[in-house]
Amino acid sequence: MARVKIGDIVDQLNSEMRRALSDAVSRVLPGAEYDQHELFREFRRAIGHRCNAWENVPDSYVEKQC
Repeated sequence: MARVKIGDIVDQLNSEMRRALSDAVSRVLPGAEYDQHELFREFRRAIGHRCNAWENVPDSYVEKQC
């Protein structure tokens, strides 16, 4: 098993994840009005509350590049 810092991964992929989260909300709640940045901040905060700083993931989910 590998360990990853899930919050840091989310932060690293901030813009990509923010857009993906916004796309998902738009599909589930068409016409909903919200601030994309505030939605992502709350999402990131929820990850911090729901997940451990370090999460175990199968080794096959991690590829180390040299």
